[in-house]
Amino acid sequence: MTHLGTKTLETPCLILRKYQLSDAEDMYHNWANSPAVTRFLSWEPHKDAEETRQVIIRFIEAYQKDDNYNWTLELKEIGQVVGSLAVVNLHERHGKCELGYCLSERFWGRGLMAEAVARVIDFLFTEVGLHRVAALHSTLNPASGKVMEKNGMKLEGTLQQDHLMKDGCFCDSNIRAILREDWEKAHQTK
Repeated sequence: MTHLGTKTLETPCLILRKYQLSDAEDMYHNWANSPAVTRFLSWEPHKDAEETRQVIIRFIEAYQKDDNYNWTLELKEIGQVVGSLAVVNLHERHGKCELGYCLSERFWGRGLMAEAVARVIDFLFTEVGLHRVAALHSTLNPASGKVMEKNGMKLEGTLQQDHLMKDGCFCDSNIRAILREDWEKAHQTK
């Protein structure tokens, strides 16, 4: 495994890059303050742009470690950050990780997150050298599962009451994953 840190990556519509302090306003207004976006996430909507700024400061500090992978998604057509994508659990010994992501609700349904996830999976397999990439999503959030499906991530099972909802109720989570060998086979046929 070769850790490269949060390297700038590009797709047709997006630039995946490190956060900058100047992203605080866009992050806050585009997704961090949204109850709809954070509904299935482990954090609450931010109260103001200063809270978002403090989160970005922590992200920037974490970039000092070369095993930190945390991108913001800059939409080329508007020059603003509209979402995030990160490796949330990295298990170096076993060559595997989990992804976490969110996107401004204004841009849902356009395939942007699937595009970003595809680019990150490619990077993690070809440049970092991981063996497996997985992700979890609440069973109440099938759109997140569709992002994973589009990227060849197979449903491996349902974790009962694994996902904590904001109202204190637990719900189930689906786990999906793709192995490097399956990703390579799929890309040989393209």
